[in-house]
Amino acid sequence: MDFLMVFLKLADWLLYQLLANSCYKAAMKVKNHHFFWLRNHPSHKSPHHQLPLFPSFTKCCLTKDQPQTVVCDIQNTLLLNSKSFFPYFMLVAFEGGSIIRAFILLLSYPLLLVLDYELGLRLMIFITFCGLKLKDMKNVGRSVLPKFYLENLNLQVHELFETRRKSETKVVIFTSVPRVMVEGFCKEYLSIDHVVGTELHSFGRYFSGFVSSSGVVVKHKAVKEWFGVDRKPDIGVGSCGLHDQLFISQCKEAYVVSKEDRKKSARTVMPREKYPKPLVFHDGRLAFFPTPLTTLCMFLWFPLGILLAIFRLFVGIVLPYRMARIIGGLTGVNIRIQGCDYSWEKKNKQNGVLFVCTHRTLLDPVFLTMTIGKPLTAVTYSLSKMSELIAPIKTVRLTRDRKQDGKTMHKLLSEGDLVVCPEGTTCREPYLLRFSSLFAELTDEIVPVAMNTHVTMFYGTTASGLKCLDPIFFLMNPRPTYHVQVLGKLAKELTCGAGGKSSHDVANHIQKTLAAALGFECTSLTRRDKYLMLAGNQGIVEDHRSQKSVS
Repeated sequence: MDFLMVFLKLADWLLYQLLANSCYKAAMKVKNHHFFWLRNHPSHKSPHHQLPLFPSFTKCCLTKDQPQTVVCDIQNTLLLNSKSFFPYFMLVAFEGGSIIRAFILLLSYPLLLVLDYELGLRLMIFITFCGLKLKDMKNVGRSVLPKFYLENLNLQVHELFETRRKSETKVVIFTSVPRVMVEGFCKEYLSIDHVVGTELHSFGRYFSGFVSSSGVVVKHKAVKEWFGVDRKPDIGVGSCGLHDQLFISQCKEAYVVSKEDRKKSARTVMPREKYPKPLVFHDGRLAFFPTPLTTLCMFLWFPLGILLAIFRLFVGIVLPYRMARIIGGLTGVNIRIQGCDYSWEKKNKQNGVLFVCTHRTLLDPVFLTMTIGKPLTAVTYSLSKMSELIAPIKTVRLTRDRKQDGKTMHKLLSEGDLVVCPEGTTCREPYLLRFSSLFAELTDEIVPVAMNTHVTMFYGTTASGLKCLDPIFFLMNPRPTYHVQVLGKLAKELTCGAGGKSSHDVANHIQKTLAAALGFECTSLTRRDKYLMLAGNQGIVEDHRSQKSVS
């Protein structure tokens, strides 16, 4: 009985500390903010009660001749719509952790609205990082977060910092968010010199979920500690918030990114060609920016999406191709067909036609089969057993042994039409990877096929997750779109046999033809480059008898 009373008192004290104090602090903030508004209202203005106003950052000019030091925060300065860092914590929780961790983080959002900033940040850190592997956070920071950071990058602030490259100006980021979430992007994509952020406690290979002994970074104090008492940074850029104004007031010159400036920047979406570094590869399942509302919609859709994906798979496996295409369209699968129709073409008596496709998902050969309306055989690299079982078309594994794979594909062509994706791996962005030239040596009957996809909720590809779930995630989208453009058959004078061209010339020509049809850009990047960038390996796993590659 005594233990129960002690437990109830302890629970009562804990609730008071977490809720009562936080609600009181929140109420005081509202009160102070209201008082601050009245104090600055035209009818209540007083020359003795005005905060110093800093000019807009658009008036900032970095001199090329004299080295300078610039300090700023990533929230509300370098990034647009970053008043709350919740979406980025959600990306780490979902992509680095699990869907359960992401759901718990979403459930905590109402509590985050009540808690003050520091306590709310600590709660998000605990839910997101408790028990998370350091390796998983590193993978998310390298392959997932940069895409969303680039899409929310403030174009005008970025252009301001781009001018520093012509001088010896150094930029230091001071932020209260965890350093591990922003440092990789800041240094790799923005060439930031130093990042000072909140440090997280870890034990072994895991995060504990707690902030280190140094605590949450207070920016204006961190500036003094970093530069010392006698030295000040030359330029400070921040938002109009009180904490940011206190932060940039420590600098010799101070500029603010106002709400009007952010609105102007938001209307000017950063074009891809202005990215500080091309975004060719990225990973993760989420195809949307996970704000609290959009994340809630995703969780509400998830059960229905699984059932819908299973039904769409069943339709594609059981029904004839043309009927499957019609029923799939009724369920929301949008297939856009453009180009030549090869459904009526008489098959060559000796060899089939080789369809050369761009590689967007594992379902490329399936949608091409539905488009043409006749059975095709697809060659793959180490396709998962589940994908092989549910595939509505014949699939044959290759070994990445050039001589052996050439014999296999030549035999398959003698039996019928064949589909090959010479990129060797998928790419989500508007780029084409380098084409393997093996296919060009097999036949002169080559038909290029430009394929592209569009999703709104989940990506149907992954570099570090379970590839057997790729078709499921793609078909879980409310309205996935597949664009299939079958181009004209390659002219004989452009082939290896009849035209005498080299296999590399043929492969490069087809790559450029497909890129032009899609409006994509050709690259010399390969599958190996993708996995080194996204997963930190070459995409090769050891087998007991041989090395096998994951596609």
